Amino acid sequence: MDNLSNTDEHYDLGYQPSPCSTEQNDQSTTETPGCSTMSSDSFLYFRTYSGTSAFSETVDDHSCCSEGSPWPARKSGAQKLTVLTRLGTKQLKSNVDEKLDALESLDLELEMMKERFAKLLLGEDMSGSGRGVCTAVTISNAITNLYATVFGQNLRLEPLNPEKKALWKREMDCLLSVCDYIMEFAPTKSQNLRNGTAVEIMESRPRSDIYINLPALRKLDAMLIEILDSFQDREFWYAEQGSMSSNSTRTGSFRRVVQRNDEKWWVPVPCVPPNGLSEKARKHLRHKRECANQIHKAAMSINSSVLSEMEIPDSYMASLPKSGKASIGDVIYRFMYSSEKFSPEYLLDCLNIASEHEALELADRVEASMYTWRRKGCLSHSKSSWSMMKDIMSDVDRSDKNHILAERAESLLFALKQRYPELSQTSLDTCKIQYNRDVGQAVLESYSRVLEGLAFNVVAWIEDVFFVDNATRNPE
Repeated sequence: MDNLSNTDEHYDLGYQPSPCSTEQNDQSTTETPGCSTMSSDSFLYFRTYSGTSAFSETVDDHSCCSEGSPWPARKSGAQKLTVLTRLGTKQLKSNVDEKLDALESLDLELEMMKERFAKLLLGEDMSGSGRGVCTAVTISNAITNLYATVFGQNLRLEPLNPEKKALWKREMDCLLSVCDYIMEFAPTKSQNLRNGTAVEIMESRPRSDIYINLPALRKLDAMLIEILDSFQDREFWYAEQGSMSSNSTRTGSFRRVVQRNDEKWWVPVPCVPPNGLSEKARKHLRHKRECANQIHKAAMSINSSVLSEMEIPDSYMASLPKSGKASIGDVIYRFMYSSEKFSPEYLLDCLNIASEHEALELADRVEASMYTWRRKGCLSHSKSSWSMMKDIMSDVDRSDKNHILAERAESLLFALKQRYPELSQTSLDTCKIQYNRDVGQAVLESYSRVLEGLAFNVVAWIEDVFFVDNATRNPE
């Protein structure tokens, strides 16, 4: 009876002992012909719970026993096992597929990271001959290219694609991680020795420019992403140019937008409702425009500060003209030299600059004349390189003509950049970036430059929406 009760419990588990296994209990030392020591039913049990029961359907009622088996519930138990086996197999297969996909994705990302860091170490020279650019220029190019990859096709006020957002964060964390190891030694505290001598203890800390500017740039980066994310629910939308039908109720306003953006035909056209945006939407746009404008100014300030600290290459100093007057021309020189109270804004109004190309050309000439006059003011010293000029500028006579002209040229250059914030880099800036060898400065310059460009684009996109909204409200 005890044996029967035990076998009933096995039925619930889907396990049915065969007559062969029953006979083995009575004949422990004798093998029964036609039946092995491990029965097919016990093998079925272990396969089912091991998760490898793909072949459970091949087991039938006559696998090991005769037709006159005294176990009537065997068939239903086998059916239950078959169903459970199929479910377990499918679930296991899906889990294995997910793990394999995750491993393949991880391997792909690791290979991409290896490739990128290999290019950084090789200086973008795949031949390995050492002819590549220095590490600073390589990292600067990597940040610039990453920005073009993530934000190059994003020309609208809308949240960034989650995949691109993750790519931007992951890659920037890797590129910026090099700054964690740029340290400087600084005295932190003093200690008295046994003989009474006071000594200063030097400790390593992040370099001052990185310690100040890098957290600020990270904050500006997060704010710009937040601004784009804030346009998830918006009242305006975008339509590619030329996609508006001729019978649209807002055709007139869109014609004006297309005419305004003829020089940027690739930029999508913003669209607003027939009655224009609501007051809440306009308030939100004004707030985000102000935030983006402040971010643009902060990034531009950091970029200008980092560029000013970079060493001027000797090749640029050698290419400077011998006379500042020859660089800027007679008209500008007379205005700068004869005026007692120099006004750079009035001078820019008189010049009537027609395009950004003319503005950039003027910036290059003014900057060259500025350093020409500064070099002339330091000719009395034995060394005239820029590395020495920065140390002796405080000793120069402030009433010297060359010093006055250099200061006025600097104020004119600053006013020109303020009036044309989208102005490209000058020849000196490009030369500094090309010959820079400081990795920390390269990271700060490129990071601030791409954030400056993104902030400027956000302001321009908001201005386009306001333009369309005003044109829709006032069609005449």
